[in-house]
Amino acid sequence: MHLLETKIVHETSGWRVDFVGDDGEAVSIKLAEGHAASEEEAVQRAKEVMVQLTAYGTRGGGGSINPNDASSNGNFDDGEPLDTRH
Repeated sequence: MHLLETKIVHETSGWRVDFVGDDGEAVSIKLAEGHAASEEEAVQRAKEVMVQLTAYGTRGGGGSINPNDASSNGNFDDGEPLDTRH
């Protein structure tokens, strides 16, 4: 899936972040109230949740391979900024 759009909605129970691909596929992450104070925080937290979920698709279902993998935003395209958290 190539990310086309990110939709952020603040609902009464928290945030919903939808990552929509150019092929029509979408991934939705619902965050409980209090897990993000802004749209930017909601998107960041939703990305963190997806990274945590990738462990279920790895051999043995273990955690992330290394700290860089765990904090990556998954954007490795040329010309696109990488996550700068330390």
